Amino acid sequence: MRGKDVRLENVVMRFDDFTAVERSSLTINAGEFFSILGPSGCGKTTILRMISGFIEPTEGDVFIGSESMRGLGPAKRPTALIFQNLALFPLMTNWENVAFGLEARGVDKKTRRNRAFELLALVGLQGHEVKTPNELSGGQKQRVAIARALAVEPAVLLLDEPLSALDLKLRQYMRAELKEIQRKTGVTFVFITHDQGEALTMSDRIAVMKAGVVEQVDTVDNIYNTPLTPFVATFVGENNVMEGRVSQADQDFAVIDTPYGALRGLNQDSLAVGESAMLFVRPERTGLVNGVALDNAFDATFERRDLEGAYVNLFFRSGEARFIVHEANLGRHNDLQGLAKVGFNADDAVVMRAGDVVDE
Repeated sequence: MRGKDVRLENVVMRFDDFTAVERSSLTINAGEFFSILGPSGCGKTTILRMISGFIEPTEGDVFIGSESMRGLGPAKRPTALIFQNLALFPLMTNWENVAFGLEARGVDKKTRRNRAFELLALVGLQGHEVKTPNELSGGQKQRVAIARALAVEPAVLLLDEPLSALDLKLRQYMRAELKEIQRKTGVTFVFITHDQGEALTMSDRIAVMKAGVVEQVDTVDNIYNTPLTPFVATFVGENNVMEGRVSQADQDFAVIDTPYGALRGLNQDSLAVGESAMLFVRPERTGLVNGVALDNAFDATFERRDLEGAYVNLFFRSGEARFIVHEANLGRHNDLQGLAKVGFNADDAVVMRAGDVVDE
């Protein structure tokens, strides 16, 4: 199996008066694990359906490899789709489920049986070939669905939130399994999710969407460390957000006046004095000021300590504003109370033009 690239060129998708996907262009490279990440209703599944052929874009075109998909239905495209509900046939054995697409294509029984057994071995289900899906765990059913999709040798495998029905431990396990299967096969994976953890863990690159608009397409590191918009900064991972107005600025840094006082960060949007702005800093890049010189420091009232096993979140408040410090669980700050001084370095914060953020 070999993956092909996918190109969306100026696609728009309208349903009557509603525009589900605004004009967008997107390139997914052959053989990469690409995720489309966003909240419910943002248009990510609509893009998946345009790629698969279940709907045609109102405007624009979809290419797989060098070929336009205009006018080609799902059965004629080099794609396979895994739905959230998996849609396995309960009265068929697992190998028969895997071979179903091959049977529809007229492949003889011996050949399709051998291929089904090969694919079930690929996804780690040796010994389960003649069982039915009802005899499997949720994660095993997931792998049968993947094997069935791979049986028709797609160039592009489309996955529509396939892990959302699994419990946390199983989701974490299946993330690693999916990534390993993608690496072994070389098929282009396009993964739809609203779960940032899934996207960050598995993807080579991510497209973040909001209200039908692709806000940013980048590597997982850049999406997390260098978000380009307030929405991406607050949708992907936790961020402390401070609003204010720029009081000083140059090409590298900007200072904004906030409820915490004057705070300095990287001037990502080349803002000028007087503009409304937001400063973002990740909780893991913040800390308590204990004799360590930080570029930005202020007093805040300690509220609570949330233990997450290996990590601890410390919550502070200054007026109406909340501030979070995220640190390794080293057994410190168990008796923290009252007023404390917290802060961060300017290099770890970014100042952006004010915009939409994710509501808490």
